[in-house]
Amino acid sequence: MSKPLTDQEKRKQISVRGLAGVENVADLKTNFNRHLHFTLVKDRNVATKRDYYFALAHTVRDHLVGRWIRTQQHYYETDPKRVYYLSLEFYMGRTLQNTMVNLALENACDEATYQLGLDMEELQDMEEDAGLGNGGLGRLVEEADDWLRYGNPWEKARPEYMRPVHFYGRVERGPDGVKWVDTQMVLAMPYDTPVPGYRNNIVNTMRLWSAKAPCEFNLKDFNVGGYIQAVLDRNLAENISRVLYPNDNFFEGKELRLKQEYFVVAATLQDIIRRFKASKFGSTEIVRVDLTKLPDKVAIQLNDTHPALAIPELMRLLTRLSPRCLLLWNIKSQIINSHKRRPVFLLRTCAYTNHTVLPEALERWPVDLFHNLLPRHLDIIYEINQRHLERISSVFPGDQDRLRRMSLIEEGGQKRINMAHLCIVGSHAVNGVARIHSDIIKNTVFKDFFEVDPQKFQNKTNGITPRRWLAMCNPGLAEVIAERIGEDYIRDLGQLKKLLNFVNDDAFIRDVAKIKQENKMKFAVYLEEQYKVKINPNSMFDIQVKRIHEYKRQLLNCLHIITFYNRIKKEPNKSWTPRTIMIGGKAAPGYHMAKMIIRLITAIGDVVNHDPVVGDRLKVIFLENYRVTLAEKAVPAADLSEQISTAGTEASGTGNMKFMLNGALTIGTMDGANVEMAEEAREENLFIFGMRVEDVEALDKKGYDAAEYYNQIPELKQAIDQISGGFFSPCQPDLFKDVVNMLMHHDRFKVFADYEDYIKCQDRVSTLYKNTKEWTKMVIHNIAGSGKFSSDRTISQYAREIWGVEPSLEKIAAPDELR
Repeated sequence: MSKPLTDQEKRKQISVRGLAGVENVADLKTNFNRHLHFTLVKDRNVATKRDYYFALAHTVRDHLVGRWIRTQQHYYETDPKRVYYLSLEFYMGRTLQNTMVNLALENACDEATYQLGLDMEELQDMEEDAGLGNGGLGRLVEEADDWLRYGNPWEKARPEYMRPVHFYGRVERGPDGVKWVDTQMVLAMPYDTPVPGYRNNIVNTMRLWSAKAPCEFNLKDFNVGGYIQAVLDRNLAENISRVLYPNDNFFEGKELRLKQEYFVVAATLQDIIRRFKASKFGSTEIVRVDLTKLPDKVAIQLNDTHPALAIPELMRLLTRLSPRCLLLWNIKSQIINSHKRRPVFLLRTCAYTNHTVLPEALERWPVDLFHNLLPRHLDIIYEINQRHLERISSVFPGDQDRLRRMSLIEEGGQKRINMAHLCIVGSHAVNGVARIHSDIIKNTVFKDFFEVDPQKFQNKTNGITPRRWLAMCNPGLAEVIAERIGEDYIRDLGQLKKLLNFVNDDAFIRDVAKIKQENKMKFAVYLEEQYKVKINPNSMFDIQVKRIHEYKRQLLNCLHIITFYNRIKKEPNKSWTPRTIMIGGKAAPGYHMAKMIIRLITAIGDVVNHDPVVGDRLKVIFLENYRVTLAEKAVPAADLSEQISTAGTEASGTGNMKFMLNGALTIGTMDGANVEMAEEAREENLFIFGMRVEDVEALDKKGYDAAEYYNQIPELKQAIDQISGGFFSPCQPDLFKDVVNMLMHHDRFKVFADYEDYIKCQDRVSTLYKNTKEWTKMVIHNIAGSGKFSSDRTISQYAREIWGVEPSLEKIAAPDELR
């Protein structure tokens, strides 16, 4: 039997030959050594693996720079409408390999590093995942995660575009208008990271902001006390961007988080206006700029409510910088069209994407905090709210309860600003991220707003990039697909439908199964190295990786593990389908229940993994520090993808799409994007179980009684009794009392209600897994049905239907050095 190809060899097979074929390996080696000597000031005698990684990163970055500059020149020359995606989180993962894939440099770089006596995979492993988020693939950790400790070869500081950001102070009103005075200022330093398109010579920019203290020491008043205070003040200012506050899915109104949200918004909007005025459309002379035309050249997408302050901040900047904007704001007759009492130049610029229906996750900032930190913005929000409520009153006269529900200011108890309401009122479009999610926000969460402005509400189902989540992380499968339908599917994922012609092709079935087994063997080696647990690579790899949260229902997975364990113990001689069950994700630092869920998973694993009766028929592993790089290993190896949230709670999910594209079958509820996945691949090719949204609503009306299920289902009762009795925590029998108490008395997500159907569905999974051919046929149906879930489709829909721009597939001219 021939030795399996390495990932590098597989990627060489699917690499587009054109540009990669003419890259000069000798030049790459020369540039590598040049950077090692002149950039890193090292030679081969003292250089470390990290030095070699940096030398390679700088060498690859050289190929980006010309394209990056040419892209910006192209934008200036053509003066298109620009889209700004405002988000506090970007899950970038590693950049080196993604850049090589997108520039078709892998072949040449592989050969160059080989000739230099270096291992490409070892160099890639030296790169840290970018710590730019808190979600399922992000950083909800309590240990230091200093991903910039050794520097970042991909970013470029832009101190010439540093911008002031103000906090605190007070509002003054006088004959010259409204002024925000006596503020504390922090400087925002931009850092740009190139984001290359897929072999089209386009390199866009991700701009990040770092907080810098504005003032130097006052030497005249210098003394020891003053020095210490100056240091403390500097540290306090720069803390704003030192670490992203872990918001997660439980909103907790902390001043640092609000500072961070305003910091990124204020810096970005100043930057947007600067660029607008410097464009061919605008002018560098402020008096000649008509900022009411901003929406013609600028679209701002608010990714959740975190950048919601863009709405009052944009209003503040426009009315301060443009007399015409101020006039339109002050003279209501000029901005009112029928019953619309809002400035149209603001509405046409911003759009809002909602990402959650959980009430506790929606941002509601205390008015007192706003009054202290951002007093001018509080005034503007009050003014927006007044005009908004005047409009609602004109449409629904006398409906005081509706006014209360739709107000931006929540009056009950402590006054709070509802940031989702602010986003809806200040945006021209509002979208959910899966069809079922978009329906829920129209029918329940934001029903009142939908009744007033139904035309605003849209759906934009999430997507994933097939470059990273197939071509890069699973090159073997990408090559097998390319052999059947060609390579163009990487740019047009809808072409995967062609694979339906090969569902009954024995050779294709064998190839797909073979690639899956190779990925599992590779991941099994990694798991054994990392967790010291020997994995049976022939077992079913059953994986649930996502943020640890009650609504994600990792506890339902735990109950299945315990049930399966008990069945093996009861009938040890039965022919069981072996499973390796992996659960991964992170818990927010202040989320006690999520932490207890992790402790329960590891406690179950400790018992199961050391039970000689069970052997390798069941293993349980908690995947620590789950992140993009680990996902790139886990996703291609998965047989079964657990997507088991309570129906009506998951906005969309993207992990479900990644697993589907990479040949894992889904066991899941009809929630989030699972609904559309079942449509695309046909429901019989997924393992769907449990309540639908209407069933959950009916159970809510009836009243959910966990004890009813506990008393009626013996296997469920046994599992809960084992948890509560200390079977999995013998040294601390009551360790999981809070978990059991929640499940029995306070479970909003109704784990027990879906338990029985979930177990039956898992039995069907085990039965089918024994038939490799039929299992793989279902896998092919899923891969063929995953074309809809490309981020290319998602972004194209945003562009045409929200941003008012037409996507282009054309390449721009290559920079001179590439011609």
